Amino acid sequence: MKIEHVNVIGGGLAGCEAAYQIAKRGIKVKLYEMKPVKFSAAHSNENLAEIVCSNSFKSNLLTNACGLLKEELRMLDSLLIKIADENSVPAGQALAVDREIFAQKVTEKMKENPNIEIVKEEVTKINLDEFNIVATGPLTSDSLFEEISKLIGNKELHFYDAAAPIIEKDSIDMSIAFIGDRYGKGEADYINLPMNKEEYEKFWNELVNAEIVELHEFEKREIFEGCMPVEVMAKRGIDTLRYGPLKPVGFDDPRTGRRPYALVQLRQDNKEGTIYNMVGFQTNLKFGEQKRVFSMIPGLENAEFAKYGVMHRNTFINSSKLLDATFKMKEQEKIYFAGQITGVEGYVESVASGLIAGINISNQILEKEKMIFSNDTMIGALCEYISTANEKFQPMNANFGILPKLSERIKDKQERYRKLAEKSIEKLKKKLEN
Repeated sequence: MKIEHVNVIGGGLAGCEAAYQIAKRGIKVKLYEMKPVKFSAAHSNENLAEIVCSNSFKSNLLTNACGLLKEELRMLDSLLIKIADENSVPAGQALAVDREIFAQKVTEKMKENPNIEIVKEEVTKINLDEFNIVATGPLTSDSLFEEISKLIGNKELHFYDAAAPIIEKDSIDMSIAFIGDRYGKGEADYINLPMNKEEYEKFWNELVNAEIVELHEFEKREIFEGCMPVEVMAKRGIDTLRYGPLKPVGFDDPRTGRRPYALVQLRQDNKEGTIYNMVGFQTNLKFGEQKRVFSMIPGLENAEFAKYGVMHRNTFINSSKLLDATFKMKEQEKIYFAGQITGVEGYVESVASGLIAGINISNQILEKEKMIFSNDTMIGALCEYISTANEKFQPMNANFGILPKLSERIKDKQERYRKLAEKSIEKLKKKLEN
C-alpha cells in the first residue's frame, strides 16, 4: 500500500512513541503539536513529550505492574523508555527523570529522524482518507474535541475522569462480604460489605478528616459540577452516605440475618471478574489516604488496590466500544487512537498505547499481520481491557488484577506477582521469537 505519510496528532508521550515506531519501519510521519502556537491549561514547556504532574515513571521492579510493563516496552524497543533509562535520576527503585532534560532529548530524537516532520499547529479537522493516530492527551483542545465528538458520537466522549477505586477480588475477605443484589433481584452482580453502627461511624470520621489532592483551578468547576466526591458527600452529615451510595435497604447480613447499618457495594469491573469497582466512591483523597481509610471497611482490611480513585480533567473516549486491541477504530479503517484519550492511565501506559498503535498502523500500511499480544502479558492485558465491551468503562492503569489468574493459588502477594511477571516475560519472548 503506497501512502505519503501518517498523521500523528499530538506530540506527547504516546504521539512521540507512535511516530518513532512508524518512522523506524520506513514510513513518513507528520507529527502535529500545537505548542508553542497554543498551550493547554496544564502545559508550559515548548518541547515534545512534556511531563506535567511528576518526574517518575514508577517502579522498575518486576513485582510492580508498571515495572513489568516497562520491561515489556524495553523488549519491544520503546524509544521513550530508552530515553528515560538513559537520563534517569536517583529515585530508589523507581525510574525518574529530569523533566526538562527528558522532554529535550525526546524532541531531539524526533527532529533528527529523517522520516519525521514536526508540524507546529493546532489540528482542528481529521482527514478520514489519510492514516491518522489521534494522541491528543487528556487536555484535548476545544476545536479538536468537537471534531472527535463528530467522529465517534458525543455519547462516547467524556469530559473528565471521576473514577472510584478498583480492588483485586482475591484480596477481599469473603467471610465478611457476600454476593447479591438489592431485594434479591438481578443476577447477584455485586459483592456487598456490611457495616455495623460503630464500624460506620469510625469510617465516616476518618473519611471526612482525610487529606485530599489539590486540583488545578481549571478542573474544579467542571469536575465538581459533574460528580460529587464521596468525602464531600460525607461532610454534609454523618448519615448522608447511608441514604446515598452506602444505603443498606434491601439487604440482610448473612452473619446476623438483619439489615446492616450501612453497606458498601463492589461491582465487577472486567469480564474475568478479577477486579471490582467501589460503587459511588469517586474520590479526591490522596492515594495513601484511600488505602488507609477504605481499608477500614469490613472485608477490605487487606485489600489490594488495582487502581486508586482519581478526579482530574481527562478527555477520554469509550474505547471499549470504539477500538480494537490494536487501538484502531472498529468503524474507521485508517483512524487509530493512543494515549490517555483511549482510557489508559499513566505515563508508561500512554507510551505503551503509542507503541501498539504505531506498530499496527505500520503493519496495516505494509500489509503485515496485526500485532496482538497475549493477555498474559501486561501490555496485552491493557489492550484487552480498553477494547472489551464494558458498560461502566473507566480509565485503567497497569495492574496485576487485569492479568488472568495463575493456575496455582499463591497466597504471598510478592511471590504471586513474581510468578505473573515471569509468565508475562516468557509469553512476550515467545511472541518476539516467532
